[in-house]
Amino acid sequence: MATDAPPPSKGGSQNSPATPTTEQFVEVQKGAEFGELRRSHRSFAFPLTIAFIAWYLLYVLLSNYAGGFMGAKLFGNINVALVFGILQFVSTFVIAWLYSRHAAKKLDPKAEAIKSRMEAGA
Repeated sequence: MATDAPPPSKGGSQNSPATPTTEQFVEVQKGAEFGELRRSHRSFAFPLTIAFIAWYLLYVLLSNYAGGFMGAKLFGNINVALVFGILQFVSTFVIAWLYSRHAAKKLDPKAEAIKSRMEAGA
């Protein structure tokens, strides 16, 4: 994977970012900006996780206890169980895509701002 970052210099660490101390990490973690970053992540990730687990458990329960429904043919040799199984994969990819968009738009800018300030020593 290629990056836009320049290669490290051979002459030492004149351009390397400052390494924050443990106290600085704890202070940032207690700050409002970090709290907002965590809230933004949780408000997106937790509901989608719960929804996906419920969707998956529905699929498993229907497969175990509603054999007649899951075995119902829709067309040709395609039945409800096969469609639900394929939709499990589709929903996984949709959730990953949605999270990627959310992270790029909401999480990454906030995290980069925090990181930049910490590396600058502010």
